[in-house]
Amino acid sequence: DLDLRAGELGESHVADLLSMDTVEVKTDRRWQETGNVYIETECFYQESQEWKPSGIRVSEATHWAFLLEDSLFIVPLYRLKEAVWEIGRPITCNIPPNPSRGYLVTPAQILEHIKQARANEIAAHNEHEERERYG
Repeated sequence: DLDLRAGELGESHVADLLSMDTVEVKTDRRWQETGNVYIETECFYQESQEWKPSGIRVSEATHWAFLLEDSLFIVPLYRLKEAVWEIGRPITCNIPPNPSRGYLVTPAQILEHIKQARANEIAAHNEHEERERYG
């Protein structure tokens, strides 16, 4: 049965995601109020008086997980970076002692970006295969 096989593949993928040891977990206290998540890219360090890369620019995790109330949203870091650079709205967060810079993006925008990026990859792959097959 096709649905059973798809379900089993999905369960296997979720098990893989849940066993990852390189997940950075974020919470956003204002998410419910704004609908956005804040993705940090730079932080101002008082000691050196300099802006330095932070957040997604320095993360070594393969995925970022956003704990949004009672839901968990897990995204591959490379896809999150693509979405942030392409559709994020830049913002400076002036919360002492270390202000930060980053981007606001909604979870729905991230999902739409991933959906579109994946569709583009599939189309490019199919086009390549067709050229290989028919010259």
